[in-house]
Amino acid sequence: MKAVGYYQNQAIDQADSLVDLELPIPVATGRDLLVRVEAVSVNPVDTKVRRNAAPVEGTARILGWDAVGTVVAIGPEVTLFKAGDTVFYAGALERPGTNAEFHLVDERLVGPKPASLTMAEAAALPLTSITAWEMLFDRMGVARLPAGAGNDGTAGVLLIVGGAGGVGSIATQLARELTGLTVIATASRPETRAWSLAMGAHHVIDHRQPLEPQVRAIAPGGATHVMSLTATEQHFPAIAALMAPQGKLALIDDPAQPVDITLLKRKSISLHWEFMYTRSMFQTPDMIAQHELLREVSRLVDAGVLRTTMTQDLGGVSAANLRRAHAVVESGTARGKLVLSGF
Repeated sequence: MKAVGYYQNQAIDQADSLVDLELPIPVATGRDLLVRVEAVSVNPVDTKVRRNAAPVEGTARILGWDAVGTVVAIGPEVTLFKAGDTVFYAGALERPGTNAEFHLVDERLVGPKPASLTMAEAAALPLTSITAWEMLFDRMGVARLPAGAGNDGTAGVLLIVGGAGGVGSIATQLARELTGLTVIATASRPETRAWSLAMGAHHVIDHRQPLEPQVRAIAPGGATHVMSLTATEQHFPAIAALMAPQGKLALIDDPAQPVDITLLKRKSISLHWEFMYTRSMFQTPDMIAQHELLREVSRLVDAGVLRTTMTQDLGGVSAANLRRAHAVVESGTARGKLVLSGF
């Protein structure tokens, strides 16, 4: 089968930072599905692993976690899916990735593909949907309203730092459509500002300018909830200052330098890490929650409540196209999600 991987950590402008490969087709055992991959998307985790995680000497590591495709075989313990089902998922960090024609994934991490989306459109959603959903509902414990109940903005104020990125785009939709929170997203360019508004943000502020006065001009009492998705070390003092007492702060990035969490003490602000691979990495008893989560996301998409965050299809899955995608993600200018479809 065709696949794309790397043998050593390289800058993305190097021709061998990602290379085309031919590998054997894997065999489904246990609760695994063997999926014929038809579209993938690229996330910051792909670039971080490529730069920092060296493969076993003499072997290539296959990247990629978002995927959409068709189940072609199942392990003997599978109960949730059958051959012929179309599915979407984000996989597990410690297993070979989705940048391959065929891929093994535990059925408990997989959901049915939204019927209303193309393969490419659906590929944009799994990892960011899981991350945003877990941050909002599992980590910060925000109350979910029934779809269509209407968001009156009276349940608190949510600030999303990095609102136009992949996670920010779906988090904005989830908060606007399924909670009563007033949603403030940050964006620094006209196109990202317009994108965040299109995703459903009530307000958009500029993260290149001081955050606290901008937030307090909208919400004098401060933000009750904050999702810090990028540059946390840069914004942390401002976040602590702009948050309301007893607020909740969730983050996903890897701060380039330590942050002073004592800034949260006087206000009794709780800090929540979100790492969407925790359940698969530790085989937690509630691992199937990601299957249920993706099934609900699929239902909400088909009901017209949520929309794809795909902004560009870069063409087939190849080393050259993936190098282009990695370069855009590493530039920090990505809006929504970049997708590749077909081999």
